[in-house]
Order: sequence, then structure tokens, then C-alpha cells
Amino acid sequence: MTENQEHQKNLEETTSLWAIFSLISGIANYVGLWFIGAIVAVITGYFAKNEIKKSNDRIGGEGLANVGLILGWVGIAVSILMACLIILIAVGVIGGSIALCGPFSDMINQIPLY
Repeated sequence: MTENQEHQKNLEETTSLWAIFSLISGIANYVGLWFIGAIVAVITGYFAKNEIKKSNDRIGGEGLANVGLILGWVGIAVSILMACLIILIAVGVIGGSIALCGPFSDMINQIPLY
């Protein structure tokens, strides 16, 4: 075995654990850890990309980190949209007919405004 082959054997590429954790967190965001999984996926995805960049091609997993980042950012966007939708429904902007009919509207009309 030549010295170059031995050196190459010692520098085998490994997968970044941050990238694996980013992918798992991105998937967990859609399974049960809403929003928290997305935040963890984005943070660990950027850690993984930074680790891979600094390793000089000794650590792999950039594809896993990218997928984790995409899942994380999409999860954050969906969570924010859902929170806005819930707030609008609760305030009655979207479901206005619910807030303006029945005993609830009578109760609101009896509140003095002065």
C-alpha cells in the first residue's frame, strides 16, 4: 500500500451529525414537533453547512443539510401562516358570521360603549 492510498484511507468522508439531525428535525416538524422542529432544523442545518465547509471535503452531508434547511424554512412559513389564520378566525375577520349571530352577538350588543 502506497503512502497516498494510506493517506486517502485515513481521510474517508463521514457524514455530518448536524446534517442528519437537521433532516430528522425537519421531518419531525411535520410529524408532531410543529414550529420547534422547524427552528431546530434551520439552526442545525446552518451548523452542518458551516462544519462541512470548514472540513475541506472530509465531512459530507451537504444534501441532508440542504433538505433539513428547506423543510425547516417551509415549516416556519407554514406555522406563521397558520398562526395568522387562527388569530383572524378568533378575532372574527374571516368567520364574521360566527361572531355576529346568535347569543354571542346579543351579549356583545349589551356592552355599554361609553
